[in-house]
Amino acid sequence: MNLILWGIVLLGIYVQQSVSEMVECFSSFTLSTGKCGDLLGQVEKNSCCLNPSYGYKEADGVCRFCGRAAWSEWTPWGECSVSCTEGVSQRRRSCHGIGDCTDPENLGTVQTKPCVKQQCCPVKGGWSEWGKWQICSVTCGDGIRKRQRTCSEPIPQCGGSCSGEEEDTTPCSTEIICPTHGGWSSWGSWGPCPVTCLYEGHSLQKELRKRTCTNPTPSTVPRGNDCEGSDTDNRPCSGLPFCPVNGNWGAWTSSTSCSVTCGVGQQTQRRICDSPKPAHGGKQCRGEEQQTGICIILVNCPLNGMWTEWGEWSHCKPPSTRNITCRNREGKRRRERLCVDSQHNGDLCDGEIVQHDNCYEIDKCDMNGVLSEWSEWSYCKPDCGTDSKQIREIKCVADISSYRSQDRTIFTGTPRVKCEDLEEQIERRPCKNVPECVDKSAE
Repeated sequence: MNLILWGIVLLGIYVQQSVSEMVECFSSFTLSTGKCGDLLGQVEKNSCCLNPSYGYKEADGVCRFCGRAAWSEWTPWGECSVSCTEGVSQRRRSCHGIGDCTDPENLGTVQTKPCVKQQCCPVKGGWSEWGKWQICSVTCGDGIRKRQRTCSEPIPQCGGSCSGEEEDTTPCSTEIICPTHGGWSSWGSWGPCPVTCLYEGHSLQKELRKRTCTNPTPSTVPRGNDCEGSDTDNRPCSGLPFCPVNGNWGAWTSSTSCSVTCGVGQQTQRRICDSPKPAHGGKQCRGEEQQTGICIILVNCPLNGMWTEWGEWSHCKPPSTRNITCRNREGKRRRERLCVDSQHNGDLCDGEIVQHDNCYEIDKCDMNGVLSEWSEWSYCKPDCGTDSKQIREIKCVADISSYRSQDRTIFTGTPRVKCEDLEEQIERRPCKNVPECVDKSAE
């Protein structure tokens, strides 16, 4: 790359500086070890060290610190310089960063202190003369015999020892023929399992294998020992599936309580497919797990009361002595209903027996007429046959626009309405797909 002037924008300031050498830039530097970590890539040294916590490596491969010069921690004390008597142990520290580290106490980069791993150095001992040969190690055939010596002339000092072996061996022969003791051959193959499936919870069947006392066969003269142990081995059969178990019903439970406290109800009995329950592909129980029977409680059931239809509204009455007929003054009216047929401790009806409402009295009042909106379409009449139709109407009704309420249901009485110049209308439309009429006299 040619040397050029790079413009580096830092905190909004444009700075001109010369291109420096290329280095490997790392985003971390560990003072205690002097090692770089997390390689970012190759950049100019000046660019890398814009962050004083970064590290970099030049061509020599040594990791250097971008920050101000600082001492690393002291290393642990090293091993003592000798293994016995007095030596020295050292520890070191390094200066990393730009510039020189201050050292007001003149501690330097190395500290040395005395150390003693062992107060004395080992001194070797000397062997005694060999002892007498022991008897031959066997009573027939060929064996060995041994002799020994001790490290005692002189005795070693301060953990020292003698060089060489403390025991010596040599072959020996009894010139007597040894008997041959029996040895087992290898085990034969496992025999077949006597069953093809296992019943859960039962003892496992076993498979067998054999071996013979022929490796070697015991000698006759002199008589060798027979093999120790059994010539037969066994183990539980493995890999066999469980045998299928078909399910069977348990006993019926007692009947449940009757489902009602009066009249006719039901009782239920249950049974479970658990004597035994099916397992390992066995068949389910046949039949139903529940049976139901009728039960009768000879007691009349409560009959709750029911309301009759509301009666007719009473005449609209003034709340005081003032006349309300043909006037924009509210009156009061009431209607009643009855709670009937409550028997055998049945509940009474919910709600009020009397209903009160506001009203306007317009009976025999002279009132202007207005045309109503179209009414809703009526039901189809007649209920059968091709002539069934619906109708809707526009009628002349009393003009109540001067009253505070426009709810016609609260106006009572029959007024004298002037409808001479108003044209009432009626519309009819046929009903489709009405059932045909059936002549019941022909049935």
